[in-house]
Amino acid sequence: MADERIRIEVAFDGGQVMGAIVNQVSADALEQALAAADVRADAGEAAFALEAEDARYTIALRRVVYVKRFARESRVGFGAAAT
Repeated sequence: MADERIRIEVAFDGGQVMGAIVNQVSADALEQALAAADVRADAGEAAFALEAEDARYTIALRRVVYVKRFARESRVGFGAAAT
């Protein structure tokens, strides 16, 4: 299951939203880092390196408004029609 790919969106204060496809371990680690940043007094400078399918992102945790974690990968397009 750790190799399963998950689509996430990270929203930042100011309105920007970043989408990425990550593995389950990376998504869990981001959620844990956000939870830890909420309880730390020095969270103002905390950053997190997110390994995604296309790149590595460094995220300022204090700027994150929410993280949306999709249940499964969804794609826009045409599927095979049943005949």
